[in-house]
Amino acid sequence: MSYDKILAEGTFTTTPTLPSTEISEVLREKEKRILDELKGAGKVLVAFSGGVDSTLVALLAKMALGENALAVTANSPSVPVLELDEARRLATEIGIKHLVIKTNEVEDANYLGNPPNRCYFCKKELAEKLTQLAKELGGYVVVDGTNVEDLRGHRPGAPALVEKGVLRPLAEAGLTKSEVRKLAKHLGLSNYDKPSMPCLSSRVAYGEVITPERLLRIERAENFIRTLTGVRELRVRDHGSVARVEVGPNERRLFFEEELLDHIAKGLRDLGFAYVTLDMSGYRSGSMNESSTAMSNRKQ
Repeated sequence: MSYDKILAEGTFTTTPTLPSTEISEVLREKEKRILDELKGAGKVLVAFSGGVDSTLVALLAKMALGENALAVTANSPSVPVLELDEARRLATEIGIKHLVIKTNEVEDANYLGNPPNRCYFCKKELAEKLTQLAKELGGYVVVDGTNVEDLRGHRPGAPALVEKGVLRPLAEAGLTKSEVRKLAKHLGLSNYDKPSMPCLSSRVAYGEVITPERLLRIERAENFIRTLTGVRELRVRDHGSVARVEVGPNERRLFFEEELLDHIAKGLRDLGFAYVTLDMSGYRSGSMNESSTAMSNRKQ
């Protein structure tokens, strides 16, 4: 398997960028449970996206195992370049060894067809590549950043990871998303409050075929809007000829200016969208499932 070289060793301390904050005794016990589990694994390969969950696992793995901890990031057309750069920066911040590998979910017809369980095929490809790498490197246990809240709702990718034996120490310890952020802040991680950033394919309406060109269009649209507005939470939902722009509910006010709206509309039309809309409800996780739920309710 080909992959980018391991990063040079960093100079991690338990508070690299932020002052330590107090945590509850309950959360301290959960942290200890995770550290003990990681120590017991001996050698750990962390599925590392650069989100706060996987960054916390990578940090705890580094604390527990030192040189026997390795972070691995997947690179594919569904991963924004800025997110890949951020993962590299965070690995350096932690001081953990880091590899970047290629994944090929965009070559899987099941994935490209974009069914409601699309994430299963993506996570299956990722899990296969990670477990293969762990075997090649010898003796590594693969873990990811799934927290206990990720086990609820529509999560078709979760079974694919379990099928390949990927462990989820945060979920096993019962960490919620809020607790993940509190512990990440306590340990000094700079991305403790980073908004969630799922893959670019999550912006494409189910049933609409996924192509690398389409994913690149979405990435460019989001980069364009971020450059103009500085918005933190953003999705450009691709409904074929329509771009539906979602931003954090408390950031919608940033768009209430006619010249800015005209500029965004022109920029996204130049990228190939015929219509550009601003979702008045703002960003909410899983909004691509809403149309399917509404159609199901109408049929009942």
